[in-house]
Amino acid sequence: MLCGCLCPGRLWRLAPAAAAVLLCASAGAGVAGLQRAEARAGPVAGLAREHARVLAELTVGSDPRAARSGNGPPVTVLDAVVTRVTGPDGVSTRVETPVRVLAGHAQWARLQPSTRVEVVARLAPARGGERAVALLRPAGDTPPRVTGGPDTVQRFAGRLRAGLREATEGLAPDAAALLPGLVVGDTSRVPPDLHEAFRATDLLHLLAVSGSNLTVVLFLLIGPPARAQQAERRGLAPRLGLSLRVTALCGAALTMAFVVVCRPEPSVLRAAACGAVTLLAIATGRRRSLIPALGAAVLLLVLHDPWLARSHGFLLSVLATGALLTLAPRWSAALRRRGAGPRLAEALGAAAAAQAVCAPVVAVLAARVSLVAVPCNLLAELAAGPATVLGFAALAAAPVWMPAAEVLARCAAVPAGWIAGVARAGARFPGAELSWPGGLAGGALLAAVTLVVVALAGARFRGRGWLCSALAVLLLLAVLRPPQLTRTLTGWPPPDWSYVQCAVGQGDAAVLAVGPGEALVVDAGPEPGPVDACLRTLGVRRVPLLLLTHFHADHVGGLSGVLRDRSVGVIQATALEEPPGQAEFVRRTATAAGVPIVRAVQGERRRAGAFEWQVLWPPPAGPPPEGPNDASVALLVRGAGLTLLLLGDLEPPAQQGLLRAHPHLGPVDVLKVAHHGSAHQDPELYARVRPRLALVPVGVGNRYGHPAPGTLARLREMGATVLRTDIDGSIAVAGAGVRLRAFPAGRRRKRRGHTGRDRSVCPQPDSMIECVFARTVQVHTARGCISHVRSQTGDGDGRDGREFQSLHIRDTDAAADGTSAQLPGPRHGAPAAPAGRVRGDRPDRPPHRQRRDRPVRRFHRGRAGGGVPAVGHRRGVRPVPRGDDRGGPGSVRHRGDHPGRGGAAAAAAARPLGARPDALDHRVHRAAHRPGPDPWPVQHVRRGGADSRAHGGLLHARDHRRGEHRHRGAAARRPPEVGGLPGRGPPPHGGVLQRAVHPPQRQPLDRRRRAHPARGQPLGDPGHRVPRPGHGHGGRTAGGLPLHHRTAP
Repeated sequence: MLCGCLCPGRLWRLAPAAAAVLLCASAGAGVAGLQRAEARAGPVAGLAREHARVLAELTVGSDPRAARSGNGPPVTVLDAVVTRVTGPDGVSTRVETPVRVLAGHAQWARLQPSTRVEVVARLAPARGGERAVALLRPAGDTPPRVTGGPDTVQRFAGRLRAGLREATEGLAPDAAALLPGLVVGDTSRVPPDLHEAFRATDLLHLLAVSGSNLTVVLFLLIGPPARAQQAERRGLAPRLGLSLRVTALCGAALTMAFVVVCRPEPSVLRAAACGAVTLLAIATGRRRSLIPALGAAVLLLVLHDPWLARSHGFLLSVLATGALLTLAPRWSAALRRRGAGPRLAEALGAAAAAQAVCAPVVAVLAARVSLVAVPCNLLAELAAGPATVLGFAALAAAPVWMPAAEVLARCAAVPAGWIAGVARAGARFPGAELSWPGGLAGGALLAAVTLVVVALAGARFRGRGWLCSALAVLLLLAVLRPPQLTRTLTGWPPPDWSYVQCAVGQGDAAVLAVGPGEALVVDAGPEPGPVDACLRTLGVRRVPLLLLTHFHADHVGGLSGVLRDRSVGVIQATALEEPPGQAEFVRRTATAAGVPIVRAVQGERRRAGAFEWQVLWPPPAGPPPEGPNDASVALLVRGAGLTLLLLGDLEPPAQQGLLRAHPHLGPVDVLKVAHHGSAHQDPELYARVRPRLALVPVGVGNRYGHPAPGTLARLREMGATVLRTDIDGSIAVAGAGVRLRAFPAGRRRKRRGHTGRDRSVCPQPDSMIECVFARTVQVHTARGCISHVRSQTGDGDGRDGREFQSLHIRDTDAAADGTSAQLPGPRHGAPAAPAGRVRGDRPDRPPHRQRRDRPVRRFHRGRAGGGVPAVGHRRGVRPVPRGDDRGGPGSVRHRGDHPGRGGAAAAAAARPLGARPDALDHRVHRAAHRPGPDPWPVQHVRRGGADSRAHGGLLHARDHRRGEHRHRGAAARRPPEVGGLPGRGPPPHGGVLQRAVHPPQRQPLDRRRRAHPARGQPLGDPGHRVPRPGHGHGGRTAGGLPLHHRTAP
């Protein structure tokens, strides 16, 4: 009833659907609340809030999986249910509470689902919105005490999965890692670099078992589902003489076995539920309806387990399935109509539909968009089917005859290796991924862009092959991103760069150019993708030395990105191998790539290209450092006219020790600030080195509060120019001496607490440094700062995106009294203002009260032949005579604050003094002289007409329509007694605007037209023809209405 009241008119038809949605949502919320209340009924939640140490009996509920917790060693994560808990007071309670186990012992990784164990552990609260009530960490890294093995079903499923892993032992590394994931979702062997490649190309769905795997299983039994109820049905069932009901029962058994072997992951459950609905339709003889089947499956699963509604994998699986059922057939049909083959149209339509629906969700979760997802999915799907079929065959043969399983696995390794090669090749492209705003706003923006692209593709590109080809070429260039083209379009990196601080997020990665295509790399950042993209943009193909300052994840996590498709000579690292897990990761990755590892020694000197560097820290002897940060390798680099100091993540104790070890350390040109600009810095060290340029590698919106405002203020007080990668992007340094330049790659973004105006700070009085931004060039000299600004919208200048040129001089001697001067550039022939002032300044006001940011302007219309000569007139438009400047009927004053309909539009179109017009305005400003109160008139030249306005007059394109002059201010709405018509202004001789006398008219085209029979056209008139019913027009005339609906003439 409520839905009917809220849906009047035609929307009443949607009331049943809305009521069903509300009913399902209410039912799901109610079930979720009941399950949550039941899970928190026991004492586990309270013990977790107290971080209590307990004795717990667990039942394992999932397969163990490896994970890394920040800089710590790898841990084994699994889901379990606590069946009995004994608290610190010795009270034992039977419960059924879900928990998540974080264990470090290797024996936890060999447990199977339904295994019962007992462990002494410590509880901790879990994050809100999760199924688990608490986190359970075994005390002292102790192994679990198994009290009961897995049941028969899980034991058999474990044998099948173990047999498949054994059958793939001798395959190539990528095939051996990928095949178990394609068949049963076992990704324990997938290396991080291959997983990153699958993520970058949006192929991770192949590693998550879904409907395609179940389709392969059921296809062998029932054949195509569309023919399952027909006499010519296929598959094994009719060959074995099975009826429809028996076939459905066998399919249900296979579906249950599929869920057990592949584990009840969200995508597996969704596929099983959809398969069960299809089998039920086959058994009952009803027509199969896919959309209701998907809806029923989702509803049943969410009611059974409400936590699936919060699963990202379940959401993506449902969205992809819905896109394949609704959008893919339509898009495939559209492609076939445009000449594509049936198989290509079906594959391309399915890949594009799934990507269009799932991409906004991926943008919400990962803040990225893959530009190679559709082609990579098309290429991977060619091999996914054969690999899955052969893999299932090897899975079934492994418990029976292992040699046959190994042969089948070798056959399946060929398509599996193809899929891995597609993923790695797609991830190598520099533009494989595009950064995108995250969160709900980013997802909504991408969804809107997708809708616009789809609408344009259906309406605008029809019959325009050249436009489609042009867009394809642009997309190809965006994916390939040739370095020379990127440098030409963006101006970054500069051709003579010497040092680059790469923007890799919350981490460090620095590059020193030592030759053509060669560079020394210091640290690798937290992830492989950003550092690889930075090196590709710089054109680095060979790395003679990769220096890892210490083994924290934000410095070594991207190691595989540096090694990707590059020749690396040697890896140098600190002597302290902590954390052990990260040090082991570096050793394992370097060994797989065949790169040796050496230790950095204090005092060691090396040279490559134009640079020579010396290791300043850590010392070989003495007390051990307090942690990995104090064991960071610090470098002093000299060469190419530069002196650079790279401090790693040194803390104040290590910084003080470095000063004591090197008392002659002097000023440097470039400083890589220690530990992302944290508050823990030694003031004496920074006072000693006094950098001219300080670079802070830091991630956007990091949770550590880096960089600290006090650290930035201290550096600026010392005269340093401070740049940071979260605002400026990657930063390239070029030049030397007085021509030292910094080139930030990214446009400076505003962030909380940052005004976006502090481009840089004048350095020491005896030096000069030039900072070249994407839109700003600033040269700092000993006497002041000279800037040539090319502003954009939202760049902190308040000029609404117009370009302007100014020369801002700040004298260091006069900085105390705050005096400054801003002189307009010599554009359009405008005379300069008096020295020390700006046009519009009033001598009776102090500088801070001058109206420079919002100058009040007016424009004055001049008559043709007087004041400003006319350039030409549009057809049907008369020149407007100029009236008295002091008011009256002939005066037309336009101000931004003028009352009337056009005042707001005129104020919005105001430009700064000397502004160049917008490219879309189609206007040109010319300076001319006219005696009067305003000495800077400007002739306004339009296409086909001209008029005169005061300099900087408020202009608006929509105020001048074709064939007329119109004034929308208060002067256009004068009463009739002034002259003229209401709303039209005074007559032309009074000096205001009037409508054109003879506006241009379009002549009718000489075409053969079909006439309506009721329009009185003679039938014999040439060029007209009236169709008659029964002559191939289906009883309709050219007007499109049936004949019996026509009215007689």
